Amino acid sequence: MYRVSPFVRHFGRALLAGIAVATLWLTLAPASYYDAIEWRLMELPLPGWIAAFPLALTPVSIVSEGLMALFLFFVGKELWEAIRLERGALTGRRGGLPLGAMLGGWIGAVLVWLISGALVETAIESSPGAGWPVPLGSDVVLCYLVGRLIFGNGHPALHLLLLITIANDIAGLIVLAYPATGLRLIWLGLTLAAVAVAWFGFARLARSDLTERDHRRAFALWPYAVAGVVSWLGVVLAGLPGALGLLPLVPVIPHADRAFGLFAEAEEFLQDPLNRLAHLLVGPLAVVLFLFGLTRGGVDVAALAPTTASVLAALWLGKPLGVMLGAMVAARLFGFALPQGVQVRDLLVIAILTGMGFTVPVLALDSALPGGAMAEAARLGLVLSLLAGAVAFATARLIRPR
Repeated sequence: MYRVSPFVRHFGRALLAGIAVATLWLTLAPASYYDAIEWRLMELPLPGWIAAFPLALTPVSIVSEGLMALFLFFVGKELWEAIRLERGALTGRRGGLPLGAMLGGWIGAVLVWLISGALVETAIESSPGAGWPVPLGSDVVLCYLVGRLIFGNGHPALHLLLLITIANDIAGLIVLAYPATGLRLIWLGLTLAAVAVAWFGFARLARSDLTERDHRRAFALWPYAVAGVVSWLGVVLAGLPGALGLLPLVPVIPHADRAFGLFAEAEEFLQDPLNRLAHLLVGPLAVVLFLFGLTRGGVDVAALAPTTASVLAALWLGKPLGVMLGAMVAARLFGFALPQGVQVRDLLVIAILTGMGFTVPVLALDSALPGGAMAEAARLGLVLSLLAGAVAFATARLIRPR
């Protein structure tokens, strides 16, 4: 079994540190905390034909809409390699059971969200079914951090856990476009142009028989960095979540010929442009995740409301049950087997861990829910959902074979 790079653990610790600092700050001085994260650094008086809504730069928007695009690019690269490359974890029949588990978790989370909302939701601004995309995502780094404590480094169950959570996060973000209003999809032309120039002008030249001049051109990093800025700008102006802005470039950047595993330590020695860009992001992403935890992770106990219960019910009940049922359907009806070395009891622990939802679900709040008290109550539920890690740890100890 391949080894996962240690930077994933650093990401998890940085995110938890940001959440802890935000919670302490919010508890001691709530007014100054909200003033700091919502401080308007700059107003952007753009004409109406460019942006449908007034834009302002705040610490929250810079981190969530801008810097988190780097993290989603990093995660999206791993999912793309798992799908596309030789020996990828989602190629052929290997992807059947993780896909079934992911779809089952989605269905379970959404059903419980809808039922819970119909039974207990009392917010005036809510509408039937509002916010259903919130529980779709998971938390890659925190699920891995707890999963490694439970299974140990190198256990194949960690690989399955990463597959399910990465797929949850990317697909969950893409679904965020569904409830968006005020879309101006014409601006996606900028994104398509950036992808086309990156491919036809540079990436297409990366062949085994290329000349030295073409090699330097295809493997230079600056064209993809410039294309990334243009792609992100097109996504933002189109009214879509800025965190999605770099994902369209992932498939066109020259990459390795075969996959070495999700966040594999062996990738640190690869020199293709996609892996080199990922290596350059490792250090900054620890800071990005700390800032994300700091700006979006403050726990305000006073925000407790029925929406908090809906979030926890969807993540702690609907998603784990859905993951288990989805995996069982994939195994029994379609003949997809569990990965070698993974037992049913391991799958149960993985299902519980998927109930930890923070990074992507928090990003979903702005698009999927009305603002104000309802969003704050949901954010409290997402932070509390991290306690599923402790439940998974205790469950693993109880069902561990003697």
